[in-house]
Parts: sequence; C-alpha cells; structure tokens
Amino acid sequence: MNFTLKIWRQKRASAKGQMVSYDVTDISPDSSFFEMLDTLNHKLIMSGGDPVSFDHDCREGICGTCSLYINGRPHGPEKGVTTCQLHMRSFKDGDTIHIEPWRAKAFPVISDLIVDRSAFDKIIQAGGFVSVNTGGVPDANTIPVPKEKSDEAFDAATCIGCGACVAACSNAAAMLFIGAKVSHLALLPQGQVEAAKRVEKMVACMDDLGFGNCSNTYACETECPKGISVSNIARMNREFLGSKLFAEKEKIVQDSL
Repeated sequence: MNFTLKIWRQKRASAKGQMVSYDVTDISPDSSFFEMLDTLNHKLIMSGGDPVSFDHDCREGICGTCSLYINGRPHGPEKGVTTCQLHMRSFKDGDTIHIEPWRAKAFPVISDLIVDRSAFDKIIQAGGFVSVNTGGVPDANTIPVPKEKSDEAFDAATCIGCGACVAACSNAAAMLFIGAKVSHLALLPQGQVEAAKRVEKMVACMDDLGFGNCSNTYACETECPKGISVSNIARMNREFLGSKLFAEKEKIVQDSL
C-alpha cells in the first residue's frame, strides 16, 4: 500500500509549525500506524533528514501516550482503539492521511506530534487519590460494595488519560477525564471520605490550566478509546454541586452559632 502523509512538523514549542508532505510506499496492510511511521522515519534518517517525533510507549493500547489526530479524528477512523492499535488496512491504497498533534491550550506542542499532557498529571495531583488511612488490607467481603457500584467504578477506572476527549471537544474540555477519575473513587467506600474536597480541587485545577467547559456534544464519549460514558460527567457535576451546597450549609450553621 502507498500513502501520502501530511504531517505537522514543529521543531520546538516556540517554533512556527507547518504541514509537510511525505510519500511512503510498499506498506503492509497489517502494519500498525506506528510501524508505518517507523518506516517513514527510517527513510528520513537514511536520507539525512530529521525523523518525525511522536509519542509512544506500550503500543498495546494501555498507556495512552500515543495521542495523534488522524484525518480529523483522535486516534484515527476506528472506534474503541488507540493510535498504536490502528492498522493500515483501515485506510485505502493511495489515501492521503493528515496527522496532527492534539490541539488544546492546556496541551502545548513539544515537538512535531508530541504534546505536553502533564496538565492531566496536575489534575490528579490536585485530588485524584485517596489519602485517608484506610487501615490494613481487609478481606474482600468485609466492605460490602453493591455489584452495580463496583462495575461502574471499574468502568470509569479504565480511563487511560490519553486526552482524546480533550482533542475531540470543540471547547478542549477535560470533563470526561475528570468525571472518570472522580467516579472511580467516589463510587467506592474508601473514596467517599474525601469526595467533596476531591472534586472541588480537581475542577479548580482544570479551570486554572485553561481547559474549556462541556457543551454536551458527546464527542468525548464517541472518540474515547475505552468507551468512558458521559454519565461520569453528570456524576462529577452532582458531586461538585453537592460539595458546594454542603459547604454553604456548613457556613450558615457556623454563622448562626
């Protein structure tokens, strides 16, 4: 298979970027998208050019680092896969493929197709954890958790933090990511102790980092490689509103004393 690749090239964050066209030939339809880029980079290196910078690690759809915008869609044309799980048989011979980095104020470009996604790390550091002392590891049956709740928590915990939700959103919102992280902790007893404080801190951090607001287009759910439901955004909003109402009630009580 032969392809024309139009790739965003940008040497550094401060440099001006542009789309550059490359031709790749004799690509196996069973090659992964990254193997195709490896072939291109080998060709560029052998001809004395600069290879295209792109992010990857596990290449098994687990780590979430393989964030690419392909033909106008995060991770490419296939549903429920990351870029590293995308194969060239998903395209037609002779296709022109546009490849870009995530486009979001909170995800600045580092080089070519690599963006700085440490904004997600900062949101987790703000509150996406359980810090209370829960004691030793108890037997599984000593903390009763309804199966429905545990299933929802595990579904939310499948989020790999790739940023496809931000890339898909016209407002570059991180609501699905935060909703998933809030949900998988708030649904379980160990996470409920700090639930109110957690959601307030994570939302505040999100706003400070420059992410946009949700406008309910459901694009984030559609493009999420792990199928995270937008119901987690609704849960996050309920948690946030509940924490604010509780804080206001506490203030009224304190003022009346």
